[in-house]
Amino acid sequence: MDHFIYKDQKKMRLGYTTGTCATAATKAAAQMLLGGKRIGQVELLTPKGIPLQLKVEQIVIEENRVSCAIRKDAGDDYDVTNGMYVIACVEKIGQGYEIEGGEGVGRVTKPGLDQSVGNCAINTVPRQMMAQVMMEEADAYGYEGGLRTIISVPEGAEIAKKTLNQKLGIEGGISILGTSGIVEPMSETALIDTIRTELSMYCAQGQRDIIITPGNYGESFLTDQLGLDLSHTVKCSNFIGETIDMAYEFQLSSLLLIGHLGKLVKLGSGIMNTHSKYADGRMETLSSCVLLAGGTGELARRILDCNTTDEAVEVLWMAAFLPPVMEQLMKKIDSALKQRAFEGLRIEAVVFSNRFGVLGKTKGAEQLMMLHRE
Repeated sequence: MDHFIYKDQKKMRLGYTTGTCATAATKAAAQMLLGGKRIGQVELLTPKGIPLQLKVEQIVIEENRVSCAIRKDAGDDYDVTNGMYVIACVEKIGQGYEIEGGEGVGRVTKPGLDQSVGNCAINTVPRQMMAQVMMEEADAYGYEGGLRTIISVPEGAEIAKKTLNQKLGIEGGISILGTSGIVEPMSETALIDTIRTELSMYCAQGQRDIIITPGNYGESFLTDQLGLDLSHTVKCSNFIGETIDMAYEFQLSSLLLIGHLGKLVKLGSGIMNTHSKYADGRMETLSSCVLLAGGTGELARRILDCNTTDEAVEVLWMAAFLPPVMEQLMKKIDSALKQRAFEGLRIEAVVFSNRFGVLGKTKGAEQLMMLHRE
């Protein structure tokens, strides 16, 4: 791949995701199956809008099925999946477009993940990409039947041992992931420098009220659900504490932090770098909030047994105990944020989940939201 970005004044090559590999292999196999001609390269436009020309390898052509492989390229990003082969076997079926996981693709064993328990760990966006290319190839060749693609990763089971998959509830292999289709290499230093640069830019423009969000989920929620203006928004990634420090340094007036519960719950225990390699504490924090809200020890134990915060929210909702727990959590988050922000910087937070929307707000969050709507 010959696309680059600059980080830490270094030219760094972009890579592409396992989802892109699976989609490209599916497209190539479908072309050969329906067109009857062997191909050596396949073109693919990623969701990010970057076009790729990828080499097609390990081609096996049979009467009613074709399999081929795409080699994963993570660019200059450190990735344990770099260099592995992702194989798609496309075969004709009666109707519809089916996507299945084969050897080396994990199975979901715990609730709360992108896919339901029992499904292969191929996430939503790659599934949509593969279904789309199968439909496009069927239309291109005038084929009126259905197609099935089976994705396999021969090294997947071994590679998965080097990931958090087993802890998360994905057994037997890796996940097929990706929302943009592209891997952007970025060191922690580079990320923090990028945040600093953005805050400095806003400061130089006279903007003193900023929204910060850990990532894409937060940005989508800002516009789609809260109707907020994105023109003064900074992605802080996992570096919430560092971003608060920089805001204080640049003498900003306010920060409005908006993020998914899975990240921001950690603030309730004072964890200011929310990357999993530094600390977790998600379920422990929620369990303590259950007890503070007057919940039972049994409910607190059920929360401790949850795999994800989405699952925990479901448990609390079913127990009709979600609002009081979120109230306690927001008090904890408010205290931690204001302690880190010192005096002179207004800081508030909004926490949401994909299913339930806004779960909680700190006391002054609504005022800051009105400011950004204006």
